[in-house]
Amino acid sequence: MTQRTESGTTVWRFDLSQQFTAMQRISVVLSRATEVGQTLQEVLCVLHNDAFMQHGMICLYDSQQTILTIEALQEADQQLIPGSSQIRYRPGEGLVGTVLSQGQSLVLPCVSDDQRFLDRLGLYDYSLPFIAVPLMGPNSQPIGVLAAQPMARYEERLPACTRFLETVANLVAQTVRLMTPPSVSPSPRAAAAQIASQRGCAPSRPFGFENMVGKSAAMRQTLEIIRQVSRWDTTVLVRGESGTGKELIANAIHHNSPRAAAPFVKFNCAALPDTLLESELFGHEKGAFTGAVRQRKGRFELADGGTLFLDEIGESSASFQAKLLRILQEGEMERVGGDETLLVNVRIIAATNRNLEEEVRLGNFREDLYYRLNVMPISLPPLRERQEDIAELAHFLVRKIAQNQNRTLRISDGAIRLLMSYSWPGNVRELENCLERSAVMSESGLIDRDVILFHHRENLPKPPQPSATHEESWLDQNLDERQRLIAALEKAGWVQAKAARLLGMTPRQVAYRIQTMDITMPRM
Repeated sequence: MTQRTESGTTVWRFDLSQQFTAMQRISVVLSRATEVGQTLQEVLCVLHNDAFMQHGMICLYDSQQTILTIEALQEADQQLIPGSSQIRYRPGEGLVGTVLSQGQSLVLPCVSDDQRFLDRLGLYDYSLPFIAVPLMGPNSQPIGVLAAQPMARYEERLPACTRFLETVANLVAQTVRLMTPPSVSPSPRAAAAQIASQRGCAPSRPFGFENMVGKSAAMRQTLEIIRQVSRWDTTVLVRGESGTGKELIANAIHHNSPRAAAPFVKFNCAALPDTLLESELFGHEKGAFTGAVRQRKGRFELADGGTLFLDEIGESSASFQAKLLRILQEGEMERVGGDETLLVNVRIIAATNRNLEEEVRLGNFREDLYYRLNVMPISLPPLRERQEDIAELAHFLVRKIAQNQNRTLRISDGAIRLLMSYSWPGNVRELENCLERSAVMSESGLIDRDVILFHHRENLPKPPQPSATHEESWLDQNLDERQRLIAALEKAGWVQAKAARLLGMTPRQVAYRIQTMDITMPRM
């Protein structure tokens, strides 16, 4: 690429020799490919350094979940957006989803000209071109998308740049096909058509009601409310203790609603300082403040037509609440540093673990905003109030963990009884963490009582007491679990089998707790 000046402007020319050099280096990268992610990362590096194509991105189609996931980003961009792997595109959604569903290249001379551009990465220069080409698989079905942005606006060279990227995409697609197993799941075109035809009808599988486990009266009532509220655009306030699954409920409501094919955008109101909240939610114009080097869409714009999930709404400040109230009332907003009023159509689902009525009484939460959000409240019961669901939950979570660890796992009846005797202050999240920790400690794949370890000592189930009353007098019942174990070991002369009998445990349970609690026998 050479640089020349015409009428005071800088023009970048991309010639055939540089295309050939870049293609040669990409071929070398692909020929020594051993791991998909790293190989694609190196391809994007060549595009940036030798082909002068910035903000390169390669998305691959997950045919099981019918979504596009970001497999590789240009290295500098990946450092700016560490959570990029969590960004998803549905077939037909945005520019990238459109390329996937249609199987055709898409070229924009100026990226701001197309309203389908979602800019979920917040990286692109809106004044420059944008090129996205499909990675074609067997039977002319797309298996992914390669996208990049030329470093300068030079429209005469866009056809040549597009043909170059299409050639790169063909090489990349061949390597991806060789390194990944074949799939018989729906094609992107079929998935896009299915999403369009099922808008408002069938949910996507990860957020179906079958994944909400529980047959207790409290859970059945909650599920019925969720089914009812999913059909309408009503604002929802999900309430419950930390770990009860408020985000799961929000996901289920969106994906079972008429907005299911539109974006579902999440935002934690407690994750950022107040000075950044406005920019993050409403976006900003280029030059609005130091560091605003380009225009950026906020979460409300990204969620337009879909759902915005505001988590930890009870943690928000007074100034943030005032700005949020306006957009809820009027449905309009301005970006930071801008004077254009934008209309947005967003469904709000908020969540909190706080007592908002008490916060309103204390003046910490606006009363008018409270009534705006509390249109349809859903209260999630804590796990301790639905103990009858623990067994079913445990089996469900063990199957989920087994799938993630790619092995067979089982849980014993004794372990289930132990789980049911615990009060679970961290609710379902703590139960899942406990079972995952137990699965890691189980070499055989059987989760039994001896590999289960609770972290909240004050909520520990009391172990069975020995039947001989004369052996109970030595043990102080106010000791925590570690102190009780040390006391029993000292009384048993550090013989683990005898200490186990004193505590009503098995020797294996005692040995496991000695290891995990870092208990060392004193030197004699």
